[in-house]
Amino acid sequence: MRIAKSVFVRPGSNATYGMVATALSLFVFAYSPRFGQPSILLYYTLWFPLVLMDYRNVLGNYRKQLWLFAFGVLTCLSIFWSAAPPVTARAAIQYMTHIICALIAMRTLDIRTLTRGAIAGTGIVLIYSILFGYYAYDPIDGNYSFVGAFDSKNQLGFYASLGIYFAFAAVFILGERRIWMVGAGIAGLLSAYCLLASQSATSVLTTGLVVMLGLSMRVILFLSPKQRKTLFAAVAISVVVLAVAGVYLGAVDLVLGAFGKDSTLTGRTYLWQQGIAAAQLNPFFGVGYQAYWVQGFSEPERLWEEFFIASRTGFHFHNTYIETTVETGLVGVLLLASILLTTVIGHISRFLSDNRNDESYVLLGIAILLLIRSFVEIDILNPYHVGSFLFYFSAGKLSMRTRVPKADPLVSYDRMEFAPPANWEPRTGR
Repeated sequence: MRIAKSVFVRPGSNATYGMVATALSLFVFAYSPRFGQPSILLYYTLWFPLVLMDYRNVLGNYRKQLWLFAFGVLTCLSIFWSAAPPVTARAAIQYMTHIICALIAMRTLDIRTLTRGAIAGTGIVLIYSILFGYYAYDPIDGNYSFVGAFDSKNQLGFYASLGIYFAFAAVFILGERRIWMVGAGIAGLLSAYCLLASQSATSVLTTGLVVMLGLSMRVILFLSPKQRKTLFAAVAISVVVLAVAGVYLGAVDLVLGAFGKDSTLTGRTYLWQQGIAAAQLNPFFGVGYQAYWVQGFSEPERLWEEFFIASRTGFHFHNTYIETTVETGLVGVLLLASILLTTVIGHISRFLSDNRNDESYVLLGIAILLLIRSFVEIDILNPYHVGSFLFYFSAGKLSMRTRVPKADPLVSYDRMEFAPPANWEPRTGR
């Protein structure tokens, strides 16, 4: 019996395979440190064989996607000046292959399949954490918090944030009903429980902001593209003014106080100072991709000891731009930041210009979530991480031509309808 290639590679026709592959990928991203190399091989097995089935459609025109590989290429080149060449070589190859897998997924999955797979994947990840997780003591803020099956409450909080957002997107953006509406509700409840149990202020704040943004964007859909752009510009300016005023009036301290945090962000401001000092030693190209946090080097050993990191692994500067500058210099941070900003601006442009573009509607929320978190986490900087996977998936969609019509002869937002031509007449014959 022959199985059609479309079951695996054609967006929309491969819903079952796409949902399973996405869900398993999220599980691998979450727990690959626990399950080791077999889980990584499973991840590659889910995506690379699709190239053999239909390489033209799966790979697409990579000349339009060269900008997506800019930072990945730099990580590979940093092997030549790395302070730890073997570490950089392995990490750079992993990051490049991870980018390729994300772009394969981008070419073969539509937004509905991605959303359903993410709901299933986050649900499985959080159930596993609830069943096999534990509470850990944080010596910095002096509290116990639920970290699940992760080593950090912030990672558990990130998956909970994604679970809530994708559940919201499935029901309120994509209009899922019946079984997927129930599934989204269950995943949303699990995510809300884990988010509260983790006590991750970063995840709570970013989740609330992105969901509120998604609701406000739904109101914009009732306006014409021209009116949307005017309203969006006015709102954006107002938000910036209010944010600046809030900083000067002490609103930041009030928000942090509500979550039991102080103005040092539980030591992150000190960590940022140390990162900036380290970046100044090699300002243009850094010390090499992932070549700073290496056991045996004096500075990371000192910081591990000061922050009570007994494992001497899995630590970073809690800021994407500082971490990137330390490892790949100003050149690296410029390349990575340009991809992130292009992704956000590109999906904003599509959302405001098209009559209805659910793909950019959903991916814009993801891009803004990653942008906000980039100031306190490094979600897009590591291989085998759900943040970097969604980052390159969202960016890659901009390289594909949108199929949403921009003309609006007659538009229904529940289902696209087009008025017939003026000279159209129904056929009466056989």
